Amino acid sequence: MQALIVLIVVIGLLAVLALALSVKVVKQYEKGVLFRFGRLVGTRSPGLRFIIPFVDTLHRVSLRVVTMPIQSQGIITRDNVSVDVSAVAYFRVVDAVKSVVAVENVNAAINQIAQTTLRKVVGRHTLDETLSETDRINLDIRQILDVTTVDWGVQVTLVELKDIQLPDTMKRAMARQAEAEREKRAKIINAEGESLAAAALGDASDTMMAHPLALQLRNLQSLVEIGVDQNTTVVFPAPLMSTIGELGSFLARETAAAAPAAAAPPAGTGRTDKSLSPAGSAPGTAA
Repeated sequence: MQALIVLIVVIGLLAVLALALSVKVVKQYEKGVLFRFGRLVGTRSPGLRFIIPFVDTLHRVSLRVVTMPIQSQGIITRDNVSVDVSAVAYFRVVDAVKSVVAVENVNAAINQIAQTTLRKVVGRHTLDETLSETDRINLDIRQILDVTTVDWGVQVTLVELKDIQLPDTMKRAMARQAEAEREKRAKIINAEGESLAAAALGDASDTMMAHPLALQLRNLQSLVEIGVDQNTTVVFPAPLMSTIGELGSFLARETAAAAPAAAAPPAGTGRTDKSLSPAGSAPGTAA
């Protein structure tokens, strides 16, 4: 009787253990791949799933996007410059069966192929292209990885270069180049300004040559500007003294021409001079 009780207890424990081993839960973001005696049976959708213990094996594969850092590695660019480049890749499983059957460890496989692809693509570009055309490099790496991993049931959605480390000597050389470029632009802008100023000065000189008086007035204005400064010595050019004399003569002529017009009597006043009356009209003469 006691042996029967022990047998029942053992059978009960085995039944509980078998039930526990036969119940599997596939989460919403997963897909199950079922094998029976090592042979592929099919896939299982999310939910509560039952398998045969010790006969079936259920692999649960995540369908979420996986972020995989690509470690920094030394790369020689096309113009023989050594740089350390690191990147990051984003991928997801689109075929759960292929990701289990076609490759042993899909994450490790993608990591290795991403490193070699990064080295190959960056090595085809110069340093300037690597620094300025990162979008094109990212696209080239993603396309190569996407073609390679399609047989693994994986889709690479995005690849981004994360960091590009340059040697210290190259950093100093690039800083000098940038400084020289800024000086070049400053000189070009200065030359363009001087060209515009020279053109404007030429137009002004043509105008002053057509109007000599304007040129003389400009000379006087220059003297006024010189007088503003605290200078103890002012140099008057010889032509300027003759110009001042000409201006004085011009003002004298204008004043003389205006004086007779101001002294003339107004017309129609009726005033006569007795000294100009005809003979015989003086008072006291007989007719």
